Amino acid sequence: MTDNERDLFRQFAGPLHSGSERQIDLHLVSDATGDTLNAIARASVAQFRHSHVNYHRWNLIRTRQQVQRVVAGITETPGPVLSSIMDVRLRAMLDSAALPLGVTVVNVLDPVLNLLRERLGEPAEGRPGMQYVMDEDYFRRIDAMHYVLAHDDGQAVSGLAEADIVLVGVSRASKTPTSFYLANRGIKAANVPLVPGREIPAELHTLDRPVIGLTLEPMLLVEVRRHRLAVDLGQNRNLLDANDPYIDPDSVRGEIVWARRLCAQHDWPVIDVSRRSIEETAATAMSFAERWHLSRPGHGEALPQPV
Repeated sequence: MTDNERDLFRQFAGPLHSGSERQIDLHLVSDATGDTLNAIARASVAQFRHSHVNYHRWNLIRTRQQVQRVVAGITETPGPVLSSIMDVRLRAMLDSAALPLGVTVVNVLDPVLNLLRERLGEPAEGRPGMQYVMDEDYFRRIDAMHYVLAHDDGQAVSGLAEADIVLVGVSRASKTPTSFYLANRGIKAANVPLVPGREIPAELHTLDRPVIGLTLEPMLLVEVRRHRLAVDLGQNRNLLDANDPYIDPDSVRGEIVWARRLCAQHDWPVIDVSRRSIEETAATAMSFAERWHLSRPGHGEALPQPV
């Protein structure tokens, strides 16, 4: 999905901010990739619609010299600090440097670590990046990514039985990006386009795997398709035919209705992605897949735990 396509989705979802905005600088200090802090910060900041946050990301901070560089950055643009540093000496160094600056440092993992230490009866090892190891989960994600590449957009339908989830839907319904996100969670996802006038693959009629449809609002789909065609045509975008059934509003409405009916005939649940992020769509798809397995005990292996 391009940046312009994301803007189209945002237009349908409504404005992200309104009115006057208060801006702050927020420093995210991690001794690993920073993914955990990014997720926490994004989830928290999203609750404040009338503010703007300037993120300063400091990743792989594992030495005193690197902490000094972080402190210099905080001194230049003061603001609260979210930290996931595990090394107690580096944490103490960061806390001490922040105190005279009047900057608050929050070690975001402490509440969870303290809870687990109390319940498990053992101390945390305090080593950075321990979740990023080349273990079974890591290689499962790699396998899932290879699977998606081989089964994207209706390719290799003979291998659909190996999928954890099969996504179906009309063109430009976010099937591919959702499939790749699922793969990054270790879920093998195939996706098959639904095209009016074209028979669906015979394998889908008898497939003993969860199949989930994706759809979106007709006018949003029209705009996304128009933009994609314009990008493909480049300087020849004046050749864009407004009467092309692919982007004609009435034709697109009929296409979406047809696809929904097809999913209903096969008892495939449908997710409307119009106002959902890729992450939300993937989470809903996994939920549907889990329900599918619960309703059909003994039908193939259960959905793998996402990583």
